[in-house]
Amino acid sequence: MSKKIISLLERLNTTASVGLIAYAGAVQQRLPSVMNPPIAFAHRGARAHAPENTLPSFALALRLGATGLESDVWMTADGVAVLDHDGVVRNGLRKKPISEISAKNLPQHIPTFDDFIMSLDITTHVSLDIKDLKAFTPVCRSTSNAGFPLDHLWLCHPDWQELATRRALHPDVRLVDSTRLAKISEGPERRAASLREAGIDCLNMHHSDWSGGLTTLVHRFDRLAFGWDMQFDQVLDNGFRMGLDGVYSDHVDRMMDSFVREINPLL
Repeated sequence: MSKKIISLLERLNTTASVGLIAYAGAVQQRLPSVMNPPIAFAHRGARAHAPENTLPSFALALRLGATGLESDVWMTADGVAVLDHDGVVRNGLRKKPISEISAKNLPQHIPTFDDFIMSLDITTHVSLDIKDLKAFTPVCRSTSNAGFPLDHLWLCHPDWQELATRRALHPDVRLVDSTRLAKISEGPERRAASLREAGIDCLNMHHSDWSGGLTTLVHRFDRLAFGWDMQFDQVLDNGFRMGLDGVYSDHVDRMMDSFVREINPLL
């Protein structure tokens, strides 16, 4: 199947079109992941089942079986790390950036990172998109103060070189290069080598960027492979089969059904 056809099917974003993409790149025999078992991240909590990025949504995701939670972190005007996707809130008829609002004046559904991390069992994995780099150190500090294992905290950013400057200060936290294959101008092999040299733990890309051969290549450099936007059964099954170490989905029920089908028999 050509790249142009796959691109068109992606834009259609229907169950049938996504199924055709998954079939085109299907992996028939499961390849090994480095993380065993792989992490099943609930994207913004159980957002297909409850209001996203809220404490009840995160709690529901865990009850449905998710082994990891994903969110986005921003800093308020008074220096509090909070979880929200867009980083803006409505103020009357206008929208205002979270960075210009104090924590006490935010809508009540937006949780602070401190409240979030204190609510979790230490076996849970947490993946955060760092939307404001000022949040990096406060998040690491709060995680440590809460007694939560830093090696279960995955901090994601599209600029891996920016992440690399923080490795020495936070040696235990997991760092994740979040990108698309088309943006890796030097090629995936050179990128994997650079990530290893810089101490970046993981390469995170859209599920359509991955193949069994590419996950194997990344693993050869002792880096992990994560895939996001995995919403359909065929895509989830294929992602687990190709050896992804972490998957992100809005549909926790589908994700965990796929986990049972593809991973549980091997544990």
